[in-house]
Amino acid sequence: MAKTIMIVDDSASIRTVVGIALRGEGYTVIEAINGQDAIDKLTGQKVNLIISDVNMPIMDGITFVKNVKTMSAYRFTPIIMLTTESDESKKREGQAAGAKAWVVKPFKPEQMLGAVQRLCLP
Repeated sequence: MAKTIMIVDDSASIRTVVGIALRGEGYTVIEAINGQDAIDKLTGQKVNLIISDVNMPIMDGITFVKNVKTMSAYRFTPIIMLTTESDESKKREGQAAGAKAWVVKPFKPEQMLGAVQRLCLP
């Protein structure tokens, strides 16, 4: 059975690039345009991994991670932050919220796929 990964990013081009890379590896992909949209789409289905941007309108990535970690169905779902933010304080804030990895844009699809393969829950 294919593993499901959620991509949360306000950039359609990033969602497309990441989606193509993941689908090419056999993953099922759910896309969301911001943290609130992602929360609305987390309806109890199995999600093996979440990839989220940090800077988004309506609900930013750090707030989104904090919200996900309060949801019993997704408390242990690993989250990768995929962002232009390389500031150490932002990284620490993301880790404190529950993010497992931090990938800085621009990124190589292989780099992101490597992180996905390491963190994707069975």
